[in-house]
Amino acid sequence: MNRITRLTLTLGLAAVLSACSTGNPTASRANLPNSELESVSAVRAAPRERSFPAYITGYSFWDNTPRGSAAIARPVLRRSAGGTGTYTDPITIAVGHVISGGRQTLDYPAGTRFYLTKLRKYVIVEDVCGDGLRPQDGPCHSGHRGLPWLDVYIDGRRAGETRATQCAYSFTGVQKIIMNPQPNYPVARGPITESGCRTFPT
Repeated sequence: MNRITRLTLTLGLAAVLSACSTGNPTASRANLPNSELESVSAVRAAPRERSFPAYITGYSFWDNTPRGSAAIARPVLRRSAGGTGTYTDPITIAVGHVISGGRQTLDYPAGTRFYLTKLRKYVIVEDVCGDGLRPQDGPCHSGHRGLPWLDVYIDGRRAGETRATQCAYSFTGVQKIIMNPQPNYPVARGPITESGCRTFPT
């Protein structure tokens, strides 16, 4: 999955392909048809934006599941994790999910956009966080001290594992986020690790 494994919580690839980069319980993410990608990215009426505190962590190319990959579970704009953080090219983010009665429900629907004020990045839900048959028992779904837990893809493939790990730790914590943001917030463009892992006052 992500760097939650570095927080002593092992989120491995389980039988149902979950854990911050897992997929449909019955289908490989690599084999999703184009029609399914198109259906989840259909244009919808924009809901009103809402800001709230959330616990933000980061996962990289190096601690994704499978390790050393950019695989994602719920492709919307792309088939693998990425993005530069602009409104039109938001970065992949993973959210908690529930599996019940053979059905998977994400805490926030695939395609939901957020704006991370500390990183000045737009992100989009394209991945899930939590492993096993009951991911709802894991930290991403249960949250952090009563707050939502979201895990953003920080890339790091070119920068290397050490830099990616340092980057993830540098911004981990509670910060203000905006759900369904307007497209005019300031942006520090680029993959998070490769663009210097910059943070900004909020």
